[in-house]
Amino acid sequence: MFIQTESTPNPATLKFLPGQTVLELGTADFPNAEAAAKSPLARRIFATGGVTGVFFGTDFVTVTKAESAEWDHIKPAILGAIMEHYQSGAAVIEGEGAAGGHAEHTGEDGDIVRQIKELLDTRVRPAVAQDGGDITFHGFDRGVVYLHMQGACAGCPSSTLTLKMGIENLLRHYIPEVLEVRPVAA
Repeated sequence: MFIQTESTPNPATLKFLPGQTVLELGTADFPNAEAAAKSPLARRIFATGGVTGVFFGTDFVTVTKAESAEWDHIKPAILGAIMEHYQSGAAVIEGEGAAGGHAEHTGEDGDIVRQIKELLDTRVRPAVAQDGGDITFHGFDRGVVYLHMQGACAGCPSSTLTLKMGIENLLRHYIPEVLEVRPVAA
């Protein structure tokens, strides 16, 4: 098994490509070791040490390291953990699968929210997934779109620029009711 790695815009995050499906559908975010209880793969990665976050996409695993850790020191152990997991034949996530979708929204602005989600799904999420992350809809209130950033996007130095200059401009261009875009914490 050969696992490729790619850098992301976030220097604290690396994208690992195992060359096979990680999740059939959606994404899964593990912002800490406790959140990884249902994922044998995420538990193995956290157990290597120096890891502060794990994120799964359909064909990649994104790992965020602690500030004190160096990639040269922890990357071989992470590669080993991913390889061991796939050789074991264990499930990536036990029980219920990944979700990673948009939050539900009820209200009279349902058509606007539908348009926002469609633009996120067709224009934003595919590009962000290439960088090892995901952005999902969290809410819409009085012209403000709230988005949840995951994986490489969470804590990325360029995430504010991505939100303001990229996503906000895109949404405002197509949906005049959108005035601003803000991130939300998990």
